[in-house]
Amino acid sequence: MAYVITDECLSCGTCAANCPAEAIDMGELHYEIDADKCLECGTCAANCPAEAIVAE
Repeated sequence: MAYVITDECLSCGTCAANCPAEAIDMGELHYEIDADKCLECGTCAANCPAEAIVAE
């Protein structure tokens, strides 16, 4: 199950700081998840203060 970051992202960086696979980087408008690097562990979604990361 892949995860995506929605437009509710606050660009706080919490997801990127907690990602064990370093699969999250700042995109044009907000942080984005590289699906090829993602381990699908859910750590990003669990730590997102805006609840902006959802299973696709």
